Amino acid sequence: MATYCEVTGRRWPGFGKAVSHSHRRTNRRFDPNLQRKRYFLPGENRWIRLTVSAKGIKTIDARGIEAVVARLRATDPDVRRRLSPGRKN
Repeated sequence: MATYCEVTGRRWPGFGKAVSHSHRRTNRRFDPNLQRKRYFLPGENRWIRLTVSAKGIKTIDARGIEAVVARLRATDPDVRRRLSPGRKN
């Protein structure tokens, strides 16, 4: 599974410090909130799978899946290969 959001392009994990009540600082990771989601493309009458973060899901809800997939096909060669119209996912 990809370790980045295919919609927003954000990569993880982030690193930082956990601060306890006594202000002791220990290292921690900020792991991604990635989801593997299925979306239906009505223009092509098929389902696709995307690895998206919570913000990517909100972006798809706001812009629409057709617009997001069109932008992905125009910019990202890896996603373009996977989301080509003739391919079954």
